[in-house]
Amino acid sequence: EVQLVESGGGLVQPGGSLRLSCAASGFTFSSSAMSWVRQAPGKGLEWVSSIYSHISNTYYADSAKGRFTISTDNAKNTMYLQMNSLKTENTAVYYCARGDGSMSGMDYWDKGTQVTDSS
Repeated sequence: EVQLVESGGGLVQPGGSLRLSCAASGFTFSSSAMSWVRQAPGKGLEWVSSIYSHISNTYYADSAKGRFTISTDNAKNTMYLQMNSLKTENTAVYYCARGDGSMSGMDYWDKGTQVTDSS
């Protein structure tokens, strides 16, 4: 059974940092594309970043470039999203998903974790 369990969300001040983790099980994590997607209040789903760790490729939405870093620890079957210099508009529910970042290309999602601007 495929499982994705996310952790690390919470309150953060503007300019602060937060790291999200996504622990995976039930599939070959090291050879799978993985992605982060978010949904801000009242808005639709927005792709944030994807990683193909088996070929060391990472991809970012323009809104994430330079401030967010996606990575994996294949020994722990875990994906991370390091978020720095957070802005108010980064308040959202963040989801990790297995797949390439396109809505049709992601087949398993976790329940999401809330990241909220504390200002």
